[in-house]
Amino acid sequence: MITIQKADLHSSESLRLIEKLSSELANITGDGGTRHFNVDSMMAERALWLVARNETGDAVGCAALRPLSEQVAELKRMYSDRSEPGIGKVLLAFLEASAQRLGYSEIWLETRHANARAVKFYERNGYRVIDNYGPYIGRQEAVCLAKQLALNGSRGNL
Repeated sequence: MITIQKADLHSSESLRLIEKLSSELANITGDGGTRHFNVDSMMAERALWLVARNETGDAVGCAALRPLSEQVAELKRMYSDRSEPGIGKVLLAFLEASAQRLGYSEIWLETRHANARAVKFYERNGYRVIDNYGPYIGRQEAVCLAKQLALNGSRGNL
């Protein structure tokens, strides 16, 4: 069973997960992806850092959500160590539900075409390719995806 909870981005386990993700991305794409993840952006009011834990409490995945606009959140640093099936799916579902509670109506993200496993994962979970946005405009190696969230009519805190 996987549980998801808000966590401290600066904790040793969070930093370990970020480093594992960066290493994996560097192996797949040649770039660890840290250039577009600013820790300061996680201090925004509607930003969120999550850690996934297995039954024994070990940190096995992570994800960040930060505001791009009033209605659009950006998913960053999504990672599963794949130590057991379903970590990514549970983490993504929790992140999407959290985004709705925070008042977002859409989630955007960027990955690389070379990261075919990630692209397929997001597409299987309802994300569609959109035009590259922000720092990814004009970058041929980047693929941006988005998902419209169901409207819940409320905005609150986690």
